[in-house]
Amino acid sequence: YRGAAVGAMPVFALVVVYAFVVQWIAFVPSYLQQTERYYDLTGSFTYISGIVIAVVLSGATDARSIMLLVLVLVWAGRLGPFLFRRVRRAGKDDRFDDIKRSFSRLLMTWTLQGLWVSLTLGAALAAVTSAETKGLGVFAYVGLAIWVIGFALEAIADLQKSRFRADPANKGSFISSGLWSISRHPNYLGEITLWVGIAIVALPVLQ
Repeated sequence: YRGAAVGAMPVFALVVVYAFVVQWIAFVPSYLQQTERYYDLTGSFTYISGIVIAVVLSGATDARSIMLLVLVLVWAGRLGPFLFRRVRRAGKDDRFDDIKRSFSRLLMTWTLQGLWVSLTLGAALAAVTSAETKGLGVFAYVGLAIWVIGFALEAIADLQKSRFRADPANKGSFISSGLWSISRHPNYLGEITLWVGIAIVALPVLQ
């Protein structure tokens, strides 16, 4: 791997380590206070700070790196606050009811978030920290178009589900209208799609 480094440590590896350390630090108050309220917000913060660290430490100023930076910032800047507001309105995330009582299971959950950040952000990190740069071409524009489609799917699906849940008549029911009528989880479909788009943007400089 030929890429930017700080001393003997590749910037790519440094950001991956950072992603896990942030989760482990956040785990401590999460376990002590028995709360999952800041889980999603911490994940988004890690994406944002991780890609910014990669760009700064690599001195990346090429168009592809800036495009990847903006795409990650826009996605995380929308999703993190959205999920945080949703948990705050609900008071809790039911998925954590049993997990947060167990030290090992909660630590594993936070650790998995570090892994999730590292894996999904990997292509963008590799491109930003790569020693090779290329001008934007067909891959960048195709990837951008796919990202836009995925981002729209995720944002619209989240909005539709929020409005559905806000109606007391729908309590206990699963949404099956709008995008949810053609996909069981259109928000996850959008998530997968936009990260595929980011990978395609990064592809020409991956090694």
